[in-house]
Amino acid sequence: MKVLYFSLFMTLPYLMQAQYQYPPARMSDQTDNYHGEIIRDPYRWLEDDHAEETKNWVIMENEVTASYFEKIPYIDELTHRLNALYNYPKYSSPFRKGDYYYYYYNSGLQNQSVLYRTKGLNGTPEIVLDPNTFSADGTTKLAGFSLSKNGDYAAVYFSKGGSDWSEAKILDMKSLKYLGDTLSWIKVSGAAWQDDGFYYSRYPAPEGSALASKNENHKVYYHRIGQSQDKDRLIFEDPASPQSFNIASTTDDEQYTILSRSDRGKGLDGNALFFMKKGEKTFRPIVSEISDFDYSFIDNYGDDFVIVTNAGAPNKKVMIFNANTGKWKTIIQEKKEPLQAVSSAGGKLFVSYMQDVSTHVYVYDINGKQENEILMPGPGNAGGFGGERNDKTIFYTFTSFTYPSVIYSYNIASGKSTVYRKSEVDFNSDDYETRQVFYPSKDGTKIPMFIVYKKGLTLNSANPTLLYGYGGFNISLNPGFSPLLIPFLEQGGVYAQANLRGGGEYGEAWHEQGMKLKKQNVFDDFIAAGEYLIREKYCNSEHLALRGGSNGGLLVGAVINQRPDLAKVAIPQVGVMDMLRFQKFTIGWNWIADYGSSDNEAEFKVLRSYSPLHNIRAGVNYPATLVTTADHDDRVVPAHSFKYAATLQSVAGPSTTNPLLIRIDVNSGHGASNTKKNIETMAHIYAFIWSNMGFIPKF
Repeated sequence: MKVLYFSLFMTLPYLMQAQYQYPPARMSDQTDNYHGEIIRDPYRWLEDDHAEETKNWVIMENEVTASYFEKIPYIDELTHRLNALYNYPKYSSPFRKGDYYYYYYNSGLQNQSVLYRTKGLNGTPEIVLDPNTFSADGTTKLAGFSLSKNGDYAAVYFSKGGSDWSEAKILDMKSLKYLGDTLSWIKVSGAAWQDDGFYYSRYPAPEGSALASKNENHKVYYHRIGQSQDKDRLIFEDPASPQSFNIASTTDDEQYTILSRSDRGKGLDGNALFFMKKGEKTFRPIVSEISDFDYSFIDNYGDDFVIVTNAGAPNKKVMIFNANTGKWKTIIQEKKEPLQAVSSAGGKLFVSYMQDVSTHVYVYDINGKQENEILMPGPGNAGGFGGERNDKTIFYTFTSFTYPSVIYSYNIASGKSTVYRKSEVDFNSDDYETRQVFYPSKDGTKIPMFIVYKKGLTLNSANPTLLYGYGGFNISLNPGFSPLLIPFLEQGGVYAQANLRGGGEYGEAWHEQGMKLKKQNVFDDFIAAGEYLIREKYCNSEHLALRGGSNGGLLVGAVINQRPDLAKVAIPQVGVMDMLRFQKFTIGWNWIADYGSSDNEAEFKVLRSYSPLHNIRAGVNYPATLVTTADHDDRVVPAHSFKYAATLQSVAGPSTTNPLLIRIDVNSGHGASNTKKNIETMAHIYAFIWSNMGFIPKF
């Protein structure tokens, strides 16, 4: 039996000899046996978010971090600049229901965007919901808004403090007043209207911590307007698969209810699909078994269901399933470019493909005949294209790194796009440029990366450079504009975004090359991105910062263990840092399909080999590290970051000349819960990067 000794038993006096002094953290004798290997977990107590010991540790860590930032003289100027750049009107694309058009609007620095409607496109704006009034600190969000088919009612989902838990109320759209209905413990759910109610999914009330307890037994209910939640009708449950997601939707004509079932807790990456005709009481299968293939319901034309799948088509294809005959036919064949999205509006199908991480959109009739391409302004990312069956005009947005979001209206009959609304941000895109490069990873695979910087940049190896990555869950990092990136670019910084394997940039094959036993490819791709930037003299290792969030936080944590010399600064945000226990919290089991599980011996060996928490080494000079998390993150629970930071400070702290800090936000979740917190976080990230590179910005 092997024993992993972790090098944790540092005495406090020795710890105090380091350049930075960190709060003491008790080390327990907790151990676990994984397939004959004993793994110590001395900070297991930090998993208890209710314990006074944990709360006191959080307070002390935040005090240390706050004192660090108080010593940086330009924090106020940086925050002021971020606020100034973010302070411009922001609109969403409008969407129609009946006589009304709905859209979200933020005047600039409002903590939450406000939902408006107009009667007709040019009517007088009327506030429907203002989430800024939901809480005193602006941290309660509008988590969902679903109109009934006739537009008379809306299911409104609220989330508090950044939590993924939602509470629902019913809004009368004529009076804009709430009814008495209140629904609780909703997570991973839409609101699928049918007749005088809607289908939704919820969990049983959690036992123990609502923010950390494992979520199991996802059930589908039907709620009828005016009834209490305890009278909601149970539509579907599967006690034999407690770690499955079960989500219902309905067709626009309300004739069918569609049930999608996934079971990623069993390591399966796809879903099964079922339907139930109105008046029936049981679901019939479209695809009866959950496997590694995806099936996404898009729309129906009578008994014909439009479904997108990667079964037999890694880049996806569009098919028709007939509910009466059970027969399938392909209407849009798989292409060499991965299919990104399909939407239905105005009797047409709008199909988006990704070519070298840029969007290309085509219009098809309902039989799969291509009619035309909607030309984009250039390389970038487009989204939207949805609408009602009888819409004549739909809307979409286009953006890129130096192209602030523009909303376009598209006339379905003429095939013409027209600018509907431009962003009014104070930014001159002509002052900046974006390059896309393809660099070799360790195994020779060419990896795409965007590099953004101010024109006239000198390749002197000394430019502050921020490298961002993700690499997982079939998620693509697309080009997109962020006003919060501008201050970094203004100061001569370089922003690089690498499209690592594990994402969806080149379809399912690209995803599979970065998951489970092949996860090391993702880290190799990120390391190679940093080496490329250094080799091409954008920066050197003293001027390179690594940043990523969630799965990207895992990425950064793993890479600085493997290559602590690669970068000067590391920003792992809300990361999955304990790869041996992630499945034991909230919906962490949902990630087994991508990561594997420590319960499987072969997968354990791979997880153990890169787990950020379990590969921290003594005697190594780690990059300056700012770990960020939040107290209401119930997706990647903060215990991941707590245990990681405590270990990093204890094991690496005495050997590391750089600060190893953790920033724990309050009343926030997996992402910033409001605009103010988002800006404050970015100010600290940029200040941490610059201060550790010895760079002094000029405002």
